[in-house]
Amino acid sequence: MDKKGEIALAQMRKAVQNLGGSTERYGDPTLTRFLKARSMNPEKAAKMFVQWQTWRASFVPNGFIPESQIPDELASRKAYLQGLSKDGYPVLIFKGSRHFPCKYHLQCKRFVVYMLDKAVARAIIEHEIGNEKFIVLVDLRQLTYKNFDPRGLINAVQFMQAYYPERIAKMYMLFMPRFFRSVWNIVCLYLDKGMREKVCIFYLFLIH
Repeated sequence: MDKKGEIALAQMRKAVQNLGGSTERYGDPTLTRFLKARSMNPEKAAKMFVQWQTWRASFVPNGFIPESQIPDELASRKAYLQGLSKDGYPVLIFKGSRHFPCKYHLQCKRFVVYMLDKAVARAIIEHEIGNEKFIVLVDLRQLTYKNFDPRGLINAVQFMQAYYPERIAKMYMLFMPRFFRSVWNIVCLYLDKGMREKVCIFYLFLIH
């Protein structure tokens, strides 16, 4: 890391302390993710970091989401990890056709955290602790209106941005049907610039 980055890290650590948080258990790679997510602004990165710590302590008090809390989501088999990319990143696959609007929104949020945590844990084997990344592959084949869940999608995106900054190496949206594009345009309103740049969309074209 260059001198400018080192200064930003030092300023961020001090700002976190001023906000009542602590960076004692976290190395430079972890803090750098938050800095990058906030354009290397120490004050904004510190605020984001403290918000993450507060959320994590409240939402994941045991350090992980027990499978007993997400039985319906697990039963759908709509998300799973499958191997590594050519660059060594874990690949998290989401099958849109197996998802239906959530009846229990808390369970859905827990499931998102459960899967993202699994991807991070798998990445730890391959990368430096604190700077682990993974790839998200969203398979939209056979998607119908019954699978539409804008609220669920927005929640997932917001979780990734707010609580898993700089974890996504790339997100591939595969076989996006025409009718889904308007929904995705709405979701994009909630994406920051850095996240939008990581999304690659491949459309579904029907040949008559």
